Amino acid sequence: MSHFIEEFYYGNIEPQESITELKVEIKKKLDALSQTEEQLTSKLTEEEKALFLKYASQSSEFLCVSNADSFIAGFRLGAKFTYDTFVAD
Repeated sequence: MSHFIEEFYYGNIEPQESITELKVEIKKKLDALSQTEEQLTSKLTEEEKALFLKYASQSSEFLCVSNADSFIAGFRLGAKFTYDTFVAD
């Protein structure tokens, strides 16, 4: 029997590594985001920059939690499909 779940738990399987076609697009989006942040922060006062960076940090934290929640919901949905396919009548 495969030890897929155990390997996944210990971090030996990285889901994002299997999505190679998105890597270029993701890098482009990250570069554009970084460039825009640099342009914006260069025009702000130190106080405004601190407030913006606090906002950006909190936004990032929110997205991390939201993405984890979406991953869990998707995983549970997949498990329900699997159960229905192989176990249910």
